[in-house]
Amino acid sequence: MAGQGNAQCRGLLVTGGSGFVGRALLEQLVANPAWAPRALVRQWPAQQLAGVDYRLFGELAAVDAVSGHFELVDTVIHLASRVHVMQETATDPLAEFRRVNVDGTLSLARSAAQAGVRRFIFVSSVKVNGESTDDRAPFTADEVPAPLDPYGISKREAEEGLRQLATQTGLEVVIVRPVLVYGPGVKANFRSMMNWLNRGLPLPFGAIHNKRSLVALDNLVDLLVTCIDHPAAANQTFLASDGHDLSTTELLQRLGQALGKPARLLPVPAIWLKSAAMLAGKGALSRRLCGSLQVDIDKTREMLGWKPPLDVDQALRATAINFLKEQDK
Repeated sequence: MAGQGNAQCRGLLVTGGSGFVGRALLEQLVANPAWAPRALVRQWPAQQLAGVDYRLFGELAAVDAVSGHFELVDTVIHLASRVHVMQETATDPLAEFRRVNVDGTLSLARSAAQAGVRRFIFVSSVKVNGESTDDRAPFTADEVPAPLDPYGISKREAEEGLRQLATQTGLEVVIVRPVLVYGPGVKANFRSMMNWLNRGLPLPFGAIHNKRSLVALDNLVDLLVTCIDHPAAANQTFLASDGHDLSTTELLQRLGQALGKPARLLPVPAIWLKSAAMLAGKGALSRRLCGSLQVDIDKTREMLGWKPPLDVDQALRATAINFLKEQDK
């Protein structure tokens, strides 16, 4: 186990501390000597951060108020979840998402409240708002949710349960809904795009006129840190993005520049790409590449006085540099 928290420091408990966002958040937290971060993880990370008190847990629902995990903890930042997957294998996906994302989250929050934790920061998802902003204005934090898939539905139900718990117990609940997160070490489709560009492959995405919001890893972490203490954050919902939306064409162009490999983009009409994707059974992928999903972060900016510390090009450069270093190993 890594270094124990100092009793003179304010305790912060992070679930999902070994994940993409969790590790970056912990790196930020240990840099502040006023905080004593503790991480709940399902398995020991390959590389533990000095100054973080790592603790294993089995199921979220089993983390009770007398477990000792909440001792001296002021704030919980809850990242652990059953994430959205492309190739679902569960026979009842919604039940599985609810078991972890709803039941587990609410059990953890109830235990936190019983243990005297002051604030519970829940990292939700833009999927609570919906799947697309084609032909409509960007999503806002306080509009009526309209999730469509089991993951988004489970996150919405967890949000609703947390708000009810806040009313019953006085626990301060802060909900943050990020859009797609990218940054050093990013995987999945974003990494695939970097692979395509780095190999110099011609891509049929030179005429995509959609708009999509993204959020850099460092920007999301900065927002979560802001929510730890900001008095206006209590019992509010915030959307997280870089505040600069890009089309798929623009993203590939800027990412190619960051990699030093100018994007070779062919101006294939979006309607052709959508039709081909549907025939190939890749409709969901085509919606992400050709459709729009924008969020309005005016509430986040104004209520918290927050602005993303990194602009898009800075964040893409950091992502590309890390990717290229990994290719050289």
